Amino acid sequence: MPVPGLGPYDDQNIFAKILRGEIPCRKVFENEVALAFHDIAPQAPVHVLVIPKGRYVSQADFAATAADAEIAGFVRAVATVARELGLESAGYRTLSNMGVHGGQEVPHYHVHLFGGGPLGRMIALS
Repeated sequence: MPVPGLGPYDDQNIFAKILRGEIPCRKVFENEVALAFHDIAPQAPVHVLVIPKGRYVSQADFAATAADAEIAGFVRAVATVARELGLESAGYRTLSNMGVHGGQEVPHYHVHLFGGGPLGRMIALS
């Protein structure tokens, strides 16, 4: 499904290549609907990306076209990763960017999971 400002899914994006095993990753979790791995440019002591295995450009695309079981499985995967990384007791942040204004760099829906220390303000106002 084309998303305004993002276009159709690009099978050559870096996350698609990671899912196909063409590019390695430091995997922390995998199940039938999701893959989680360490970000190559971490912005916090713990910075993991959780991606669905399906071809979704954004959260809007995922919510509109994924099966209910896949959506539930993905949300559970994000929570499972946070728990397995020991982030629940001190807290963590999830973030999903969409489109140019949202700062999305890879046109494959993904959730950033940040933790491992104080994270500061959510947004720096300019």
